[in-house]
This record gives sequence, structure tokens and C-alpha cells, in this order.
Amino acid sequence: MKHIVFYSGGIGSWMTACRVIQQQGKEDVILLFTDTLIEDIELYRFLDETEQDFGIEITRIADGRTPWQVFKDTRFLGNSKLAKCSHMLKQETAKKWLHSNYGPDECILYLGIDFTEIHRTKAPVKNWSPYQVKFPMTEKPYLYKADMLNALKKKNIKVPRLYELGFSHNNCGGMCVRGGQGHFVQLLEHFPARYQQMEMFEKEMSEFLEREVTILKKTENEVSHPLSLEKLRQAYEAGKKDQLDLFDVGGCGCFVS
Repeated sequence: MKHIVFYSGGIGSWMTACRVIQQQGKEDVILLFTDTLIEDIELYRFLDETEQDFGIEITRIADGRTPWQVFKDTRFLGNSKLAKCSHMLKQETAKKWLHSNYGPDECILYLGIDFTEIHRTKAPVKNWSPYQVKFPMTEKPYLYKADMLNALKKKNIKVPRLYELGFSHNNCGGMCVRGGQGHFVQLLEHFPARYQQMEMFEKEMSEFLEREVTILKKTENEVSHPLSLEKLRQAYEAGKKDQLDLFDVGGCGCFVS
């Protein structure tokens, strides 16, 4: 029986891999990384260091497109509610690899959802059926993200810089369209060139589709309105951060939905 960990390069999937290896031994463990091709250079460094520490060569696969190319191909700009990049670049790419290599009776799949997110386990169980899916981080001993990061430090492996800078996850170079207003303010503060890239692409998609499309929304008086990255940046630069929802950070859920 093979034990396949969806290894995203995030702290949750790392800790999941640690538990699976501890429980099953490393001989039958596969760490499967699906590349979006816009990852932070620190993610690849993290993969290399943990690969060496585990003594397991990471299986690296990719669709070959970036999220931006997927948005153009599907004529839909991803957002926190629906991101086809997750479906095509992560889920479908992994499913193709899985179906080509192992049947449902030959492997168990593992995801890094933790005990604070148990409500998120239903969708992947359904979506990956008839394959069996397990969530080791929903089991005792319960660990928060800070606990996992401390465990990583004890291994003398450098924490990926996106975590150190306050980002909620280590995926897509901080440019995840599932992020909220607070997430994109962080991106603007720490990686202005990446923010500019996304702002320009958002405009490009509006021109391409011949209608306004935005990644973000803003709610006023219980009514939701489009919020472009340009307007978010302008509000930030004008010192109007109080008009932004800085607690709305969103979150990556590529293998969940």
C-alpha cells in the first residue's frame, strides 16, 4: 500500500508528511508536489531541504500552465469563491498522475487539513472517491500552525519567508487569488512588483472579457461591489487602510474544494 501525501510546500503538508512517515515508514510514502509555476523561490528551497531531511525524493508534476494562463483559457478570473486554477493546476493534474499510477485499492491519500478545519474534510472525501483520504492533522496531538513552525525550526530547516512575513500560506508566491483584502495589502507591502503584476493582469482580463472583473469584493451596507486591485492600492497609498478589511486574508484550499 502506497501512502501519498499531497505535498504543497506549506507547513501543514510538511507536518502531515512527518506523521505519515512516522506511522508508515518512508519506504511506501510518496510526497506529491504539483507546481503552479508561480511559486516563491523559497518554496523550492523548502522542498529541496525537506526532501533531503525526509530521505524521500519528492515527485514533482505540473500542468505546464500558470494560473494566469488558466484564467485566459477558461475566460474566468479566479477569486476567493471560485478559482479554476486550483481545479486544473492542482486537482486535475494530481488526478491524472494518480489514475495513471495507482488504483483506489493500492494507495491512501493524505491532506494537511488540521483540527481547526474539520469542516473542510467533507469535500475532498467526496471529490477523491473512490480513493481513501485521511487527515492526520485532525488527530491528537493537536497542533496549531505556530506549533508546526516551531517543529520545523527544531529540524534546523529555515521557515519559508512568506510565513515569516505574515502570509497565511506558502503557495503561489503570495499571489493566490483566494486571498482577501488583507492578504493583498500584505502582498503590496512586501512584494510590490508581484502586486503590480496582478493589478495589470486584472485590467488585462477586463479588457479581454470586455467587462469589469475583479479578484476582490467590498461589502457596504450588506451590498457587495467589485473592488479592483488598483482601487485597493489607491486606498492604501492614500492612507485609508481603515476603509479596508485587513482581517480578510482568505486562504489556500487547492486540494479541498
